[in-house]
Amino acid sequence: MAQPRYVTNIDKLTQIPEDERAKLKTITEKFVFRVNDYYLNLINWQDPNDPIKKLIIPNEEELDEYGRWDASDEDTNYVVPGCQHKYRTTALLIVSEVCGAYCRYCFRKRLFRNDVKEAMSDVEPGLKYIAEHPEINNVLLTGGDSLILATPKIRMILERLRAIPHVKIIRFGSKLPVFNPMRISEDEELLETIREFSTVDQRIYVMAHINHPRELTDEAKLAIDKLHQAGAIVVNQTPVLKGINDDPKVLGELLDKLSWAGVTPYYFFVNRPVAGNKSFVLTLKEVYDIVERAKAHTSGLGKRIRLSMSHTSGKIEILAIEDGKAYLKYHQSREEEYGKFMVLDCPDDAAWFDDLPGNEKYWSKPKKRTDEVVSVNALPDVPQGRKKAVGAK
Repeated sequence: MAQPRYVTNIDKLTQIPEDERAKLKTITEKFVFRVNDYYLNLINWQDPNDPIKKLIIPNEEELDEYGRWDASDEDTNYVVPGCQHKYRTTALLIVSEVCGAYCRYCFRKRLFRNDVKEAMSDVEPGLKYIAEHPEINNVLLTGGDSLILATPKIRMILERLRAIPHVKIIRFGSKLPVFNPMRISEDEELLETIREFSTVDQRIYVMAHINHPRELTDEAKLAIDKLHQAGAIVVNQTPVLKGINDDPKVLGELLDKLSWAGVTPYYFFVNRPVAGNKSFVLTLKEVYDIVERAKAHTSGLGKRIRLSMSHTSGKIEILAIEDGKAYLKYHQSREEEYGKFMVLDCPDDAAWFDDLPGNEKYWSKPKKRTDEVVSVNALPDVPQGRKKAVGAK
């Protein structure tokens, strides 16, 4: 199987001026840097603001003390090492701490530090927990990137999950359909594995992370088509990112191209206030306006998208932001308050639910469920608060 060549040393990218590479080297010493030549070829190196470049090439603002390592308090969701259970019917297996693409905005950037160990090579504790909890009918394999696992390991996990009668949906969280599409299209063993375990009653879903329409190349569309032929259902989710897809025409084009390729537009996310992602942050008002204008460029199929904040307390859908007010409801809820409607003041510089005055009336910070995992919010050098990225005083 042909695979692209991976680059982990930024000095190898001679398209970047030497003095700039020297500055970025410091960032790669703190956070993992890993790209491949296929994806690098999507970059227009003549454009200093190229969005594909911004997705994967480090930037100096990553060292800015903005946000927390774990903005959604995922360490409170762990029930056993390597397994999270936040919503009643859904469990997450953190199966990989490796990504094909180390996107600079990643909300799990903490996984790419040498002093963090959340992903488990041994998935047995998580599988045992899922088997003992019949309310779980939906399992997300994530990390990292779950499709970067070796195909025999993927087969083993699917076999074990399909042996659990109450697990109906298995999902792969992955950027590989656009970052290394050949890993999918040229791996017949992987496609046959998906074909075997994705049935009319128990589907496999691929939760793709496609951020920009330029990622939907012919190679990527072939990989998506192969997944469809194997019986998988492909959906897409992306944060709205400053400097990458914050143009309504670009975001509308993404919705169109996803729909044309048979990929369901699933979520637009507000970018979480994670340490190191300040350069990608937009205000809630900006995100809402961009998304609504983008939807005006697409068909009803593209308009299926939901704009959401994946917060500690649940997935909070943004229904509208108008006249200084945020109109919200719980799409998913940790406390099972599904559909709960909220109206809060929305300051011009608010970029997250916690920035809205009075938000604390609707939720309380949960406690950790197990001491057997790393407390990611207690990592060394973690900022304890968060500076506002927009309109900070």
